Amino acid sequence: MNQNLFKPRDPNFESRVRESFVAQSAMATLGFELARVEAGQVEIQFSHRDDLTQQHGFMHGGIIATAADNACGFSALTLMSSDKAVLSVEFKINFMAPARGDRFRAVARVVKSGATLTICNGEVLAINEEKETPVALVQATLISLDSKRAGIQN
Repeated sequence: MNQNLFKPRDPNFESRVRESFVAQSAMATLGFELARVEAGQVEIQFSHRDDLTQQHGFMHGGIIATAADNACGFSALTLMSSDKAVLSVEFKINFMAPARGDRFRAVARVVKSGATLTICNGEVLAINEEKETPVALVQATLISLDSKRAGIQN
């Protein structure tokens, strides 16, 4: 899908998304970095850490899901107006391979941006010596809320 079809409603979407990312303290706790922000697409990167693995040494599925969920949420936010906030309504994740890597990339893109709901899909890739392996696929539905009425800060 050509991402150029999406026109952001906020010309300052990139700085707003970056500020929102930094305001979410869980991102720093998990070591997530906002690598790329484009209209309708976001990439989050993070490194392997032993304290985020499961009993077999793979990156824990909850960490993979958190990266995918946030990549989708911030992708949706890129296309929302400045008075809106984003929240996940639902997401489905398929784990395709053990999350074994030195680094990881969660890339999400908007499929449909509506007035209320936005649909995104994405993937999480494990990176070992520059070779990327898809470890998860995600599809998410996100809701656009009036940030002031909902008492939510972007």
